Amino acid sequence: MIHVVLVEPEIPANTGNIARTCLATGARLHLVKPLGFSIDDKQLRRAGLDYWQDVDVHVWEDLEALTASQPADARRFYLTTKSRQPYWDAAFQDGDWLYFGRETRGLPEPLLAASPESCLTIPMLQGSTRSLNLSVSVGIVLYDALRQTGFNTAR
Repeated sequence: MIHVVLVEPEIPANTGNIARTCLATGARLHLVKPLGFSIDDKQLRRAGLDYWQDVDVHVWEDLEALTASQPADARRFYLTTKSRQPYWDAAFQDGDWLYFGRETRGLPEPLLAASPESCLTIPMLQGSTRSLNLSVSVGIVLYDALRQTGFNTAR
């Protein structure tokens, strides 16, 4: 199983779309507070359709609580526009953790600075845009991680 971590997500529709992608792939979704919405938010439920109750979702008070719950050998990858290492160079494994930051600010700088070798980016044409939509970014990287780990749709 791949773990998708959203650190302080702000837009309920993005989180709802990501939740649906996690459900479709068997990924576990982790939401790190503070959230920019309530989990009961109508927009969140609408984006996740009627699947929200089936999503394997865990909500954490902060990054420290999430990190303390992870196995000591957890492999963490931080997706950011502040890296030059493309995500497709990573050799993903079952059990990996994919971290994505807030829509407006990305992941916290201290987190990125502590593990620059684990920072990955989704390459884009230079000068085209600052970033991609959060739910698009999760879909791109999650499906490549699943491709590499032998995604089985017959679960």
